[in-house]
Amino acid sequence: MGLDIKIIEEAQRGKAYAQGKIYDLYSGAMLGICVRYLGNIADAEDVLQEGFIKVFRSLDKADFNTVSSFSAWIKRIMINTVLNHIRNQKKYSLEEWNDNYAHDIPEEAIVDEVDSFTQEELLEMIQQLPEGYRMVFNLYVFEKYSHQEIAEVLGISQNTSKTQLFKARRYLQKKLFERIKINTH
Repeated sequence: MGLDIKIIEEAQRGKAYAQGKIYDLYSGAMLGICVRYLGNIADAEDVLQEGFIKVFRSLDKADFNTVSSFSAWIKRIMINTVLNHIRNQKKYSLEEWNDNYAHDIPEEAIVDEVDSFTQEELLEMIQQLPEGYRMVFNLYVFEKYSHQEIAEVLGISQNTSKTQLFKARRYLQKKLFERIKINTH
């Protein structure tokens, strides 16, 4: 049985069984979001718990008329919790990456081969991105934030956001190309 608006209403009234149901239904997906940003399961689990505490503390103040608006609300809280954690830990920096040879990567080779990678392999490569690249990449690609929104959330300029996204893509292209070369030899 999935989530329905009655369960959300029960959770808003503080019913533990309804809150447990929400946790059971959303914790896996929200943990995935946390891991994608943080790169490791231990930090992700801590932030997941912190995020759900915020969800349940704020639940009675929120107004939902659909399950999809509730889902988006939880996701937004988790992303904000992850970003706050990263800022508080000062764990990210907008790193420089030596891309002296990145221009040598034939993009058509990567585009043709991406489908041969599993979702897990691609996620692993994203998790290997340097912290600053990974945050901008995740916000832009998965959360559909604009560069202006990313700049505001991270306290950087729009140009820095654009540069970090460009570098993240080049980094991923390099990793994909390296794996393609290994797999074809």
